[in-house]
Amino acid sequence: MTNGINTTKHMSESHGKRILRLTFSGWGAKLGLFWIFLLVFVAVFAPYLANSMPLIASEKGVLTLPILRYTTAEDVLMLSTFFGVLLLWRLKINLLKKLWILVIIVLGLTFSAQILLTPPKLIVYDTFRDKITHEDYDWVVLPPIPYSPRDYLRDSGDTSLEAPLSADKRIHIMGTDDNGADVASRMIHASRIALIIGFVATGIAMVIGIFIGGQMGYFSGWIDMFGMRLVEIFEAIPVLFLLLTFVAFFGRSIYMMMIIIGITGWTGYARYVRAEFLKLRKQDYVQAAIASGLPLHSILFRHILPNGVAPLLVAISFGIASAILTEATLSFLGLGAVDAPSWGQMLNQAVKSSTFNWWMAAFPGGAIFLTVFAYNLIGEALRDAIDPQLAGRVGVN
Repeated sequence: MTNGINTTKHMSESHGKRILRLTFSGWGAKLGLFWIFLLVFVAVFAPYLANSMPLIASEKGVLTLPILRYTTAEDVLMLSTFFGVLLLWRLKINLLKKLWILVIIVLGLTFSAQILLTPPKLIVYDTFRDKITHEDYDWVVLPPIPYSPRDYLRDSGDTSLEAPLSADKRIHIMGTDDNGADVASRMIHASRIALIIGFVATGIAMVIGIFIGGQMGYFSGWIDMFGMRLVEIFEAIPVLFLLLTFVAFFGRSIYMMMIIIGITGWTGYARYVRAEFLKLRKQDYVQAAIASGLPLHSILFRHILPNGVAPLLVAISFGIASAILTEATLSFLGLGAVDAPSWGQMLNQAVKSSTFNWWMAAFPGGAIFLTVFAYNLIGEALRDAIDPQLAGRVGVN
């Protein structure tokens, strides 16, 4: 009886929900999704998880929030995106409308924060430590890891490299680097770069790929021929060498890195979209939309694209992993962002050290591996769910 109810329920579900159900029916995809959710949570709330400043403090009877004084536009961007997605997730409106609402909310809050917030550029972390040591605070609530990623403990005169849990007066669960900065704090804040570069670079590539691939597949003919030549040209560009060239001429910038990876990485998405549009453009519902006089953008992106987006999801998951790996490679070579902690940059410190310090290699290297592996697990599961033969096998199980 239960099997009959489940079968009826599965038959009534949409194609998208069926693919998601089959994708996350195995343990591999579930573990990958758990790691990505953990990465997102850590990246969004990084300032509140690892910081040398108190979260809440009472000074002479006055309640203060020291950490809010140093909130940046980047913090607002991460928080607004996170809570915006949570709020819009349950709204029963079109996905495209949800995306537009999210973009408007995030950009509006971020630009407002950029104008209104003026956090100090120079932070003396010993100021907060001295107040805690001399009991200037009535009471204080510190983050779980009471060290900022750029807190090199220089004012304390201690810049030595320490193994995990080896310090006498302080607790560094993952040790410190050559400059005395807490590795756990830098690991947490470095997750922001991994998250941002993966989603932003892949988002840029996806938008370009969908637009060009959709035109190629729908119109075919000379537009398709021109588009394929363009695809072949961009596929011949060595991305890593292009990034090295831009770094040599214009300096190191995470934003430039994201744009270059996005502009050069759209060809795979264009091929997938082109193939789906070529297959779907002759379907009855598309011909009915054309006969009804719907505008071209509505036919392409409201009727054809949603029905051909499944293979694109597989490419997106692998593309995010590739973007993260590219950034880690550049940072490992010493060409990443200068003022922001990065997992690849931390690996570079482990290599440059005169002695092998296992914690400087194990923690950032493990984070890179797990993040790339998680996206690959989800991509593999999506590919199996989309494949009719494998999906049928999974559905039976």
